[in-house]
Amino acid sequence: MRIIAGKWRGRPLASVGKGDPSAHLRPTSDRVRESLFNMLGGGRFGAPFEGAQVLDLFAGTGALGLEALSRGADAAVFVDDGRKALGLIRANIQTLGCTACRVIARDATRLPACDAAPATLVFLDPPYGLGLGIKALSAATEGGWLAQDALIVWEESAPQSAPAGFERLDARRYGDTHVTVLRYTPI
Repeated sequence: MRIIAGKWRGRPLASVGKGDPSAHLRPTSDRVRESLFNMLGGGRFGAPFEGAQVLDLFAGTGALGLEALSRGADAAVFVDDGRKALGLIRANIQTLGCTACRVIARDATRLPACDAAPATLVFLDPPYGLGLGIKALSAATEGGWLAQDALIVWEESAPQSAPAGFERLDARRYGDTHVTVLRYTPI
């Protein structure tokens, strides 16, 4: 795994090794990540990385949030509760020398109240098929983690519908991964 583009382009990330099957640690492949970021940065969604406040839920290795930082995001919060994942996130932050990062060792479905700037770009990559994505999105909404018009990039095993307060902007398939892009539009 490596950073695809931006100021850290080509920099390697910590190896997942055997991963953590019990915690469903399955990082987004470089190929899928590259396609995803090309789609996001292609102009259709404005300039989602420039000055973004990133929230990476079920962060795993942190590769999605770190890629956004490499491409111009201002800060990122990584949320995961797996020991292996937390070690990988911290190792990757240290490898890149990133200072605009915060790690929260917590279940993404039980977020604390937001005590920083709300996220303008959210990566949501829960274990597939367990219904945790909608719970984490609800926790982020209730905790004040989402800025008005925040862009949510949701990876799952199937396309996702937009829950109340969200607008579905796009859905794409990359092999076994379905990416649904939402915009937070509370009433």
